[in-house]
Amino acid sequence: MEVTWTDYFRYRAARRGFDLDEIVKHSTERYVDTATDRRIAVGHCGKTLVLVPYETGNEVITPITVHATTRRQIAFRVQTGRFVYE
Repeated sequence: MEVTWTDYFRYRAARRGFDLDEIVKHSTERYVDTATDRRIAVGHCGKTLVLVPYETGNEVITPITVHATTRRQIAFRVQTGRFVYE
């Protein structure tokens, strides 16, 4: 699948110093957010754990935003059913 980066997303990622291309394309840790029905890719940018919500359609991945997170936050969301494994 091809990744379509919005100008705003590129700006935000650059401002935070994140290189997100590898996470979105190759992350092995993925979830579906049951509240938003978006897919989530999880990975590291340096020492920071991040999650990248994205939408898919017509062989295109469109990242929405990026959030710094912790393993504890991810585990809580899985436990409560907010995230389910893809």
